Amino acid sequence: MRQVDHFIAGKAHATDGGRVHDIWNPSTGEVQAQVALGDAALLDRAIAEAKKVQPEWAATNPQRRARVMFEFKRLVEEHKQELAELLSSEHGKVVDDAHGDVQRGLEVIEFACGIPQALKGEYTNGAGPGIDVYSMRQPLGIGAGITPFNFPAMIPMWMFGMAIAAGNAFILKPSERDPSVPVRLAELFVEAGAPAGLLQVVHGDKEMVDAILDHEDIAAVSFVGSSDIAHYVYNRGVAAGKRVQAMGGAKNHGIVMPDADLDQVVNDLSGAAFGSAGERCMALPVVVPVGEQTAERLKEKLIPAINALRVGVSNDPEAHYGPVVTPEHKARIEKWIDTAEAEGSEVVIDGRGFSLQGHENGFFVGPTLLDRVTPDMESYKEEIFGPVLQIVRADDFEHALKLPSEHQYGNGVAIFTRNGHAAREFAHRVNVGMVGINVPIPVPVSYHSFGGWKRSGFGDADQYGMEGLRFWTKAKKVTQRWPDGGGDGSNAFVIPTMG
Repeated sequence: MRQVDHFIAGKAHATDGGRVHDIWNPSTGEVQAQVALGDAALLDRAIAEAKKVQPEWAATNPQRRARVMFEFKRLVEEHKQELAELLSSEHGKVVDDAHGDVQRGLEVIEFACGIPQALKGEYTNGAGPGIDVYSMRQPLGIGAGITPFNFPAMIPMWMFGMAIAAGNAFILKPSERDPSVPVRLAELFVEAGAPAGLLQVVHGDKEMVDAILDHEDIAAVSFVGSSDIAHYVYNRGVAAGKRVQAMGGAKNHGIVMPDADLDQVVNDLSGAAFGSAGERCMALPVVVPVGEQTAERLKEKLIPAINALRVGVSNDPEAHYGPVVTPEHKARIEKWIDTAEAEGSEVVIDGRGFSLQGHENGFFVGPTLLDRVTPDMESYKEEIFGPVLQIVRADDFEHALKLPSEHQYGNGVAIFTRNGHAAREFAHRVNVGMVGINVPIPVPVSYHSFGGWKRSGFGDADQYGMEGLRFWTKAKKVTQRWPDGGGDGSNAFVIPTMG
């Protein structure tokens, strides 16, 4: 049985006789490895190593830090196929999708390579008589990231890329469901020239999460996961005096106006709703056609497109999507379909009980289409996180706008239309953090920032981009003057007044 160990001080760190967590092969339904689960004592060891190297790293000029980021980027690109295959084997997403996981993380690393420019402060010459004012951004010290199973490469790189480039050391606690890629990234970071102890990986469950949130030497915590846990992480971390950003769940809507190109919409929905088996916080699991005629035309086109989707094992190059991550998650998704049917949804295409020949024990869920879904249904209110697309019919534009605006989640939303006025009005008025106009998955590029509203995001800073830089640094403001040393008081500082 393969063992996945912690990564501390630049090398694997095994824990003998401790707790472990099974790592499944989702395509076969077999346990392929086990990961060691750490505790507060193990976290202490990692933090002790981080404290040895962080001050010198912070004192290293930003250009030299950027060179490490450049080399890390090169190494990840060199090992991209290896990383994608390893990711697929534990998560279940197909290899092409895993390549995208790695690539979107690399784009944030590319932004972090420009850290000398991003860290430049502000300067005002002559703010007062002989007085200049300037500001600088300095690292916090030690940061931590708690990342989910659905993007084991991208989200860790979102976090540690910005944090480390800014001068911090970083402790990463990845999901115990697919932890091998985060460990491999940490190995490559050391190979890129980073000091051992600068980026470390500790595995664990709630015990490790609580240890991170409570540890006095961790200054900031970034989290991505479910909304209930995000709220818990935010509250406990802030209570311990930390800076916290906690990204939660989502129920993203796609508004389809009567003038939309429905062939393009159906093509976009196939990838956005069913790609990665729907296990994305920026998936598009709710489509809102405006008007009954639009709904019927869209449904007519969706049925053959969804039936044509190929579900396969993660290394099948012809598969559109693979299995979900664990047997428990498969059962949870199918239970939500049961609930939707009991609530009165029309099950147009049923993915329950899906079995792949030769891989009958794999964790597969067939593509599912539900119609006549209404806002009072629990299956609409909550995140299903699987290959399930729900149709919620809207009477008009105002009704369609109201649905995502009043939903408890506010991560992403999209509108499909040829009408510029409708698109502009929607983008300005919708109560959601990220908006796509004819773009089904509106994840901002790396030099902007990612973050949702309402129960999709807790805290006041987004991921990566300049928002990420501000989260992982603190601003210092300096007011200076250099008097000529006259002893008669003529050069005394005078507090400015309004007079």
